[in-house]
Amino acid sequence: MIEHDMSTFWHWWVVVLTVANIAAIFWLIRWTSKRRAGEVAQGEVTGHTWDEDLSEYNNPLPRWWLWMFYLTIAFSVIYLALFPGLGRFAGFLGWTSEGRYHQEVERAEERFGPIFAAYAERDVPALAEDDEAVRTGQRLFLNYCSTCHGSDARGAPGFPNLTDGQWQWGSSPDAIRQTIIDGRQGVMPAMGEVLGDEGVEQLTHYVLSLAGREDANPELAEAGRPQFATLCAVCHGPEGTGMTALGAPDLTNNLWVYGGSQGAIARTIREGRHGVMPGFGDFLGEDRAHVLAAYVYSLTEEGR
Repeated sequence: MIEHDMSTFWHWWVVVLTVANIAAIFWLIRWTSKRRAGEVAQGEVTGHTWDEDLSEYNNPLPRWWLWMFYLTIAFSVIYLALFPGLGRFAGFLGWTSEGRYHQEVERAEERFGPIFAAYAERDVPALAEDDEAVRTGQRLFLNYCSTCHGSDARGAPGFPNLTDGQWQWGSSPDAIRQTIIDGRQGVMPAMGEVLGDEGVEQLTHYVLSLAGREDANPELAEAGRPQFATLCAVCHGPEGTGMTALGAPDLTNNLWVYGGSQGAIARTIREGRHGVMPGFGDFLGEDRAHVLAAYVYSLTEEGR
């Protein structure tokens, strides 16, 4: 808020600059409206000529125009007295953007809270079969999730596709709901310094072989097998099928969060990855998160 973020110096800087500008505009209008000595009579030519025949006449501003300027000055003074604008002065109405936001939230809660409370009494699978509940969850998804996962929920590099059946932390209703409420953090440690360039290449080809890729070099893949068993199997499992408890993805289905090209996989091994899914529990509340979970669950094979 303004009163907490602005120092005394900048407070008075804004006050003096704003008030001085308003006063200067008022003075300028008054000064230019007065007749001065030596000035030609109103309606007469001043003697200034442009383009040979374009003459300037001494005509005052229209009265309605002049009063419009005075009204804008009065409006600015009244506005700055009632609302924030003069440094840390909050205005006599005490209006703040934060206060207005909370008012809007309270109005929305009064209107929509009972609807979401009714949805919260039903379990996620049941809601996933309710077209109206799914549409409600979809609207929440488009507002809060589509920036990362896309409006069609198919994701982008670094952001999981929610429609392909690959779930790092599981696709059960409880797992999805927990992901939305608490968020997730997926950490893949960097292996570049441990493996070296040759080891990274070998492990890359072994990972490619786990996915049944034709571009996997058999000799390099075989050389990378013991490295996988030593460094990777503890999270991804001995067969590379992943571990939902740790958020370690399945490496055998050829579905890749950060890209499945040989270069992208090598970079993941060499530099590691750190994916963050923020928690929305405090922001949305559990009832809205419940409906959002129903929409996401409807994208899974179990929920279709």
